[in-house]
Amino acid sequence: MFVLYEEDGAFKAGTILADNEATLQIENTHGKRVKLKRAHVLLEFREPGPGELLKRAEAGADELDIEFLWEVCGDEEFAFADFAAEYQGHSPTAVESAALLLRLHASPIWFHRKGKGRFRKAPADILQAALAGLEKKRQQAAAIEHMRSELVGGRLPAELAALLPQALYRPDRNRAEIKALEAACVDTGLSAARLLLKCGALASSYDFHYNRFLFEHFPEGPAFPPFEPATLPDGLPRAEVAAFSIDDASTTEIDDAFSVSPRAEGGWRIGIHIAAPALGFARGSGLDAIARRRLSTVYMPGNKITMLPDEVVQTFTLAAGRDCPAVSLYLDITPGLAIVGEESRVESVPIVANLRHHDIEPLFNDDTVHGEGPDFPWKRELTLLWDLATVMEAGRGKAAGNEDRIDFGFSVDWMQDTADGPGRVSIGRRLRGSPMDKLVAEMMIYANMTWGKLLDSAGIPGLYRAQGGGKVRMTTVAAPHEGLGVDCYAWSSSPLRRYVDLVNQWQIVSVLQGGAPAFAPRSADLMAALRDFELTYAEYAEFQRGMERYWCLRWLRQHSRGEVEATVLRENVVRLTEIPLVFRVPSMPLQIPGSRVKLCVERTDLLDVEVDARFVRTLSEPDPETITESGFGFA
Repeated sequence: MFVLYEEDGAFKAGTILADNEATLQIENTHGKRVKLKRAHVLLEFREPGPGELLKRAEAGADELDIEFLWEVCGDEEFAFADFAAEYQGHSPTAVESAALLLRLHASPIWFHRKGKGRFRKAPADILQAALAGLEKKRQQAAAIEHMRSELVGGRLPAELAALLPQALYRPDRNRAEIKALEAACVDTGLSAARLLLKCGALASSYDFHYNRFLFEHFPEGPAFPPFEPATLPDGLPRAEVAAFSIDDASTTEIDDAFSVSPRAEGGWRIGIHIAAPALGFARGSGLDAIARRRLSTVYMPGNKITMLPDEVVQTFTLAAGRDCPAVSLYLDITPGLAIVGEESRVESVPIVANLRHHDIEPLFNDDTVHGEGPDFPWKRELTLLWDLATVMEAGRGKAAGNEDRIDFGFSVDWMQDTADGPGRVSIGRRLRGSPMDKLVAEMMIYANMTWGKLLDSAGIPGLYRAQGGGKVRMTTVAAPHEGLGVDCYAWSSSPLRRYVDLVNQWQIVSVLQGGAPAFAPRSADLMAALRDFELTYAEYAEFQRGMERYWCLRWLRQHSRGEVEATVLRENVVRLTEIPLVFRVPSMPLQIPGSRVKLCVERTDLLDVEVDARFVRTLSEPDPETITESGFGFA
């Protein structure tokens, strides 16, 4: 005698060895002996054998039309054996009963289980909903397979093209398009970014990095929403000065300018003039909302995303040949460069020149600042400002002279294409702490310090940079900045480019014009702006560093550099000599920090922004006298 039973969700058959009424001892088709409760037996039969029964029942189940079974079945709950008898029209054989059982069990959409061997057909409405869902899954599976095959073949499916940013940067794995992409990645052995780049979804590796930043920080794109235009203020007094700015060639947001006027009693009146967009729109305006949302201009090699719309920038930038609204700080200085008077004003300043570094630095530098260098327009004014800056630097407790550090400047010619995509990068070098750098930096430090004190003495809150114990933080109250050697430092000199400077300018103007401040003391909105700015500014800076690293790799590939020279910073970390690229060289033996080494560049990856290099040899070791406790005597 044989039995059919269910165990662990599967149907099995076996031979009865012992019948103990309530339990049975059986041997299954694999020769294993088990103890089985009689209540778990679904069918007892004499033929065929257990193995043959299951084999023939499975074949018979495939021949049964499940839709017909559902139609001829009654609405009440039933036992499979009873339904088999009704369906066959005679007492069913063991194979016929088992075949029907297997078919019903394998069709949960059509028949619902109600117990061991018992079923009830699904109601019509529930069945239709289930069938519709099943068809939807079938169609989705077909769509996934189609998209997968397209991607594997190097073609971008239209469905995925519409979801490209999400697919790359924040994939929803419940979507069919993402399932297809992941399946194609498994088949090709490529990451999603590499596969989509291969399929032409990305024009270049640059687009991958730039679009990720836009996706995270500018989901609606870098374009500005509609806004009410800024208005130029009327009735500002006109300054009797001839002001000039000093900036890089690519600078369009010219925030600061200077003027030098002789005093009747001897000495000079130095003017520090800051562009005044705060006079063109107020807190709470549409333009304020735009600036509050962006918080800063985003810089990157070959591109930038400005905080304010171009129309606003062009209205308030300190462009040569026109009078510009400005907040001015005047310093009265003696022939001996002692500051004997200060005055802040809101006024209109005539800008007569926009000096550019690349034009002036060959004429005005460390070698020519007090030497017999060539004469040129603005030499007298620049020399005086540099002399004053030197005094100011010493007054802050800072040592004079260059820091002997190199700044690298990136420029990208988008009109040229390379094998890696549009854009040919150039990386220039200039010595930090040049006379031009010093005079601009010291004037800005003094203005930010002075206006920070102005707000503090007036009881008007501002946004300050403070440093103590080596930690830099932002605060709404005046606090010392130990690194700069000043009592307080309120960012105020770049209101076209930083929201904190714009906020401080609103506050400064309110003091100078006797109006109500844009932000009252203990303003929650001011604290929120401070917090958001710190986070966003750090993220923008990290993006800029990342893009500079990316363009360094482009430079290496562009120049086909196989071997490069580098300086050891620490352990196996090096920085290339020609460009500011820092990376690890695992194969490099232990070197003295400051050593110069030769490396062989073996691979660069523009998507992961990584470089693999092999150590070749040591070129030189640093002079022991230059080595300091921190490592070596240069940056």
